[in-house]
Amino acid sequence: MIVIRDLVFEYPGHRALNGVSLAVERGAITALVGPNGAGKTTLLRCMAALETPYAGTVTVDGLDTRSSPRAIHALLGYLPDFFGLYDALSVRRCLHYAARAHGIGPDAAAGAAAKAAARAGLSDRLEQAAGALSRGLRQRLAIAQAIVHQPRVLLLDEPAAGLDPQARRDLSQLLLSLKQGGMTLVVSSHILAELEDYSDRMIIVDHGRIAGGQTITLKDAAHTRVRIVLATPRPDLPAFLHGMANIEVLADGNMRALVSLSGDASERAALLAALIQNGFAVAEFAEDARALEDVYFAQVKS
Repeated sequence: MIVIRDLVFEYPGHRALNGVSLAVERGAITALVGPNGAGKTTLLRCMAALETPYAGTVTVDGLDTRSSPRAIHALLGYLPDFFGLYDALSVRRCLHYAARAHGIGPDAAAGAAAKAAARAGLSDRLEQAAGALSRGLRQRLAIAQAIVHQPRVLLLDEPAAGLDPQARRDLSQLLLSLKQGGMTLVVSSHILAELEDYSDRMIIVDHGRIAGGQTITLKDAAHTRVRIVLATPRPDLPAFLHGMANIEVLADGNMRALVSLSGDASERAALLAALIQNGFAVAEFAEDARALEDVYFAQVKS
């Protein structure tokens, strides 16, 4: 969906991005992580066709940011770290204004505003003034403004900053619902914990470069990683697992193993049943997610 090749961006006296190349997959939520000052916001603004790079190219759905910025703005939503709302306007009027600003005609703007409010969970707040909303609801309104024109791509810069735990959970559910609706999302943050629940892939920006040189897959819809831990050692565990069909053994030992299964829940149930039937004292059998923090530090230290 987004392809970046050899991107270089410079501020006076400082090179913020230095030869960045990456691809953002369509229909996924990609986490853009890294320390403060690493270049994440600059990279997002280049993706959004809001900054012109010194060198390299950025294309969004086949459109080049240099030659087609307005067309990219039409298919993309962008929420900066510091966003503004018209506090004196109602939620409905804020969204109506955003719809008109995105080129939606007067006859269709009201419907677009109502649909964006529904997607953001604000249908019951339409007549409330934006200035009277809580921090979490203001964030939802800002996201609703960014998606009022039904973009195919949504870029979010530090969307959970300042939110309480409940508001962060609500934000996670909102982003997942947008992904299920077919949207491609890139979410920037330096707080890894807030990205854990919804990110499919991760891009690590460090000193203006992509750590490891590529996007890291965190979740794979076609495969499930399962961690197996036994209560007592069994030297024959590796041979047993390697002998089973439709299972890829990623790591093995006398008491622990990590396997990848290509099937659904029934395949995991069949594996567990086979282990028990063959006398393996299974103490732990659980899906193994790749923790963002573990992956992050593995790449940064490498």
